[in-house]
Amino acid sequence: MTDQLERLWTYAEVHPGQQGPQTTVEVTAQDIAEYAAVSQNPDAYYREPGAPAMPTMILSYAPLCRETIANNNGFIAYEESPTQRRQTPFTKCEIRWHNAVVAGDTIRGRRSVLEKYERRGSHFVTFRVEAINQHGILVGDYDYTCIFDHAKVSNTPQRGVQQETTAAGRHSGPARPLETISVSESQESINTKDGFRLVGERGIASNIHTDEEFARQSLFGTTVNSGPATMAYVNQIIERSLGAGVLYRDGRLLMRAITPFRVGDTVTFTGCYTTEDNGATTCNVRGTNQHNELVCAANASFHLAGG
Repeated sequence: MTDQLERLWTYAEVHPGQQGPQTTVEVTAQDIAEYAAVSQNPDAYYREPGAPAMPTMILSYAPLCRETIANNNGFIAYEESPTQRRQTPFTKCEIRWHNAVVAGDTIRGRRSVLEKYERRGSHFVTFRVEAINQHGILVGDYDYTCIFDHAKVSNTPQRGVQQETTAAGRHSGPARPLETISVSESQESINTKDGFRLVGERGIASNIHTDEEFARQSLFGTTVNSGPATMAYVNQIIERSLGAGVLYRDGRLLMRAITPFRVGDTVTFTGCYTTEDNGATTCNVRGTNQHNELVCAANASFHLAGG
């Protein structure tokens, strides 16, 4: 009865093709610098005049806004439900870049449901978000997957993810190490990153990242950082070795979340890359916490030169 009164956007009510309202963001130099700062990126490059946005900033200037997709189709998302409120957490995201975004660009975001599927008793929904600039050019797009219903099963899917990611990164050229980086999260750093918004009101939203009481009732049992925050750290390890903005060169980045990145954790990101004669480059990145647990696994591809 409650589901009917609230018209909850349950897994059964999610359908491919459902769309959300479009958003428009005018990107400024201050936005670009602030995003780098809240992403704990010390590179001064993103504070220089004319610097493009960090590639993963696409998740901010064209955000998912899944609750607006629910509202646009006559439903209320779990995250906004007064009686059955819960989170539908990030599980993986694949971003593809086509053009750089710089200060002065106006970005229109389009969002819709791409697909839904069941795996090992859990229900997943993948959303497609497209970012289009003032010239009508698609600057990037991404597929963002959330878990709507979690089955009470073992961690077997995590082992499968590791194997899949490792296999996806196999290559023929010699592998070289990426520069290692370590990132620590506090509740303050998580709040600051979560509070950075270019769509809607700024401030700290109440969710599993910022609301400790709500988070205790969630799948993770404690506050955790967001998937987009971890993707920004993967972005950083690639740029430390290969240069700022390399992902804009026909870049693609896929990251899967495996173990939650909790308050108090320090995650060390390591990886390797190979570059072929035509400039095609592939990277594999792993994030491991202080307990030697795998937090995320990612692979990326782009062109350094030529090609």
